[in-house]
Parts: sequence; C-alpha cells; structure tokens
Amino acid sequence: MGVYGNVIPGARGLASIPAGLSKQARQRLKWFDHYNSHGGNARFTCRYFGISPQTFYRWKHRYNPYHIESLEDRSHRPKHLRQPTYSVELVEAVLRLRETYPRWGKDKLVVLLHRERFDCSASMAGRILKRLKDRGVLREPIPNHISARKRHRQRPYAVRKPKEYIAEGPGDIVEVDPPQAEGHCQE
Repeated sequence: MGVYGNVIPGARGLASIPAGLSKQARQRLKWFDHYNSHGGNARFTCRYFGISPQTFYRWKHRYNPYHIESLEDRSHRPKHLRQPTYSVELVEAVLRLRETYPRWGKDKLVVLLHRERFDCSASMAGRILKRLKDRGVLREPIPNHISARKRHRQRPYAVRKPKEYIAEGPGDIVEVDPPQAEGHCQE
C-alpha cells in the first residue's frame, strides 16, 4: 500500500524522535513543528503555546534539526568552580590549633595563625573550618554550658496556676490588690 499526495509538514521530524527525549524537549519540538507548518510565524506560535517570544527565540537559536537532542535542557552547573587558594600547611595549622582550642572560632584562630607567620583572613579560616567539618575531619565539641537566654528564672512575684485548675468562685484565678493612698491605710 502506498501513500500518495503531500506529507504533513513536520511528520518526518516527529517520526524520527528518539525514545529517550524528555517531555519538555518533545513540547519544544511541537513548537517548531507548529512554527514551520504556519509559515514561520513566531508570534502566532508563541500565542498558541502560551510562551514568551524571548523563550521561543532562545530555543530557535539553539535548535538544530539534525540533532533533536539540542532541545534538551542543559546542565545548570557552573562550568568553572572556584578552587581554594590556601595551602595544605595552612589547613594543617588550622586543624592543629582547633584541636588544641576546640571552642575557639575563626577570629581567635586567625590571631594565632598570624603569630605562626601564616597570612590568612578570618573568612578564609572560616572556610577552612567549614570544609574540615563537611569532610568529617573536624568534629564540634559537645556544648557543656547553659546560655543566659535559655536559663529559666523563677518569678518571685507570681506563681502560675496549673492548666487543669478549675475556678470555684470569682477572684479565684485573678487576685488584685486594692489601691492604697499614702497615709491612709485600711485596716
């Protein structure tokens, strides 16, 4: 059985879609099929699919009809990551000082590092400490103090009634002293 007449525009492209193409890439392929079948009208295609022209033109620039995989999302990972500028000797010195003084932070450790002739800022020492903690080389000491904010102070002037307390009469829950004028004591 043969097929006679014109083939639907874009049918060959849709027939050769690889099976591993993502849902988003298939949707973008539909954009370009619609775009080509309607005379290259980009604004009509954008209105039809509800996308912005900037998005359409970005993908149009990236689209290669011979490589359908060009419609896949690219990685958002940065191409180049900042490499640390500190030396191994500095890391060892920070580790040694932190093990000697486990409760000291980056600001106090920098003073000791300067005494040992290491040129380093407090933020660099903080980055080194964070990296050592992330790798599991350095462990935080167990806190053995109670901060002043967390300490519960007793209120000498009032005692709270328990929640399950039931009032038996007026003034049972709230107690108010009557005002007293100076020199006039009521007895």
